[in-house]
Amino acid sequence: MSDAPASEPEFPPAPGRSDPPFAADERPMLQAWLDFHRATLLSKLEGLDAEQLRTRSVPPSSLSLLGLLRHMSEVERSWFRRTLAGEDAPPLYCSDSDPDGDFDNVHTADPDEALATFRAEVEHCDRVAQSYPSLDAVGAQLRHGVSEVSLRWIYVHMIEEYARHNGHADLLRERIDGRTGD
Repeated sequence: MSDAPASEPEFPPAPGRSDPPFAADERPMLQAWLDFHRATLLSKLEGLDAEQLRTRSVPPSSLSLLGLLRHMSEVERSWFRRTLAGEDAPPLYCSDSDPDGDFDNVHTADPDEALATFRAEVEHCDRVAQSYPSLDAVGAQLRHGVSEVSLRWIYVHMIEEYARHNGHADLLRERIDGRTGD
């Protein structure tokens, strides 16, 4: 049980996480793996209070579980909404003058707001992805000098991004309370 004050409730349980199918068509397989990794990140935050969620890994890193949640909201928004759909969806926590604001500015960040933002971004991004009938659809706003980015590439990249950061989340959670696995 946490010693957190009543004003800082523990992070709520994550929705159930389902293992991706071993055999499926490509698009449902990619979506299942993305959903699996999204749920995995949320499971690493379960039961932690705001102070624990803001706990940094090791100096000089600004990595924290709350920062990872905020970062993945930015990444979802960037790839699905801006790059794929060409939406005018400015960054949530970052700026030109503060490119790592998602990670750096968590000392007063509200975990409930970050969770609500994450869930809203995931829901919006899923709607965007589903609006493209083909995985071969090419993004409307390209970047980094690349001439084409397909929805397929975005799915694969997002799975990779979550997998990498879920490894970070494993280590952070173990440092905070010793919980490992899952």
